[in-house]
Amino acid sequence: MSTRRNTGLGIYTGLFYLRSYLPILVLVVFSFNAQRLNLTWEGFTFHWYEVLFSDAGVANATRNTLTVAILSTVTSTVIGTLAALALHRYAFRLHAFSETSLYIPIVIPEIVMGIGLLSLYALFKIGLGLTTITLSHIAFSIPFVALVVRARLHGFDRSVEEAAMDLGANEFVTFWRVTLPLILPGVLSGAMLAFTLSLDDFVITFFTAGPGSTTLPLLVYGMVKTHITPEINALSTIWVLTVFILLLLSQLLQRRSAGTLVAATE
Repeated sequence: MSTRRNTGLGIYTGLFYLRSYLPILVLVVFSFNAQRLNLTWEGFTFHWYEVLFSDAGVANATRNTLTVAILSTVTSTVIGTLAALALHRYAFRLHAFSETSLYIPIVIPEIVMGIGLLSLYALFKIGLGLTTITLSHIAFSIPFVALVVRARLHGFDRSVEEAAMDLGANEFVTFWRVTLPLILPGVLSGAMLAFTLSLDDFVITFFTAGPGSTTLPLLVYGMVKTHITPEINALSTIWVLTVFILLLLSQLLQRRSAGTLVAATE
């Protein structure tokens, strides 16, 4: 019975991964297709990658996307981490409301948040562009970072901080040398989540973008409205590879920080 159960679980898991990653595999394969219409396989070529790297529009969209992603990730990680620490350590009058409000940007439809942000910018007469996109990405990324860091803070031993202060460390040194290394895996996970959310966001970016602020998701959407060419597949392949490398680096950094922390405690 146990063998059958394990076999069935293995088959189910294999089918799940096949269903999840087969479309990505097909996309990668067809990025090397020689046929422009990309309907059937005609032959192997690197031509579409050459076209992609010589496309000024793609270069500009990539620059915009990375600029927004980096700025929004750094800002939302700092604010989200501080918010998580405040909610975890302090009891104040609006604590329950503040904790509940973190879930609102996560659970509401993106189109609702996009329209709301667009109305806010129009109310204050703020011109649409990279600034409004960045502010919007910060707004929806903070709750994700805060919740991930809060999960890391559960079970946090405050006696370690108290011991550091007893040995003469002030609050800043205690946070920098004790608290931050302990919660760093959660901070890195929240930052990576914010970064990937910013990279692939379309709906909110669509409502808050202005002239000259096209990001890669907006560019791809504009390209597929006519027809899907291997150039789009090549762009998507590079983007998938970039995100995979970033996730791998994040895992390595988390393991390294965890190993350093264990060595320090021993």
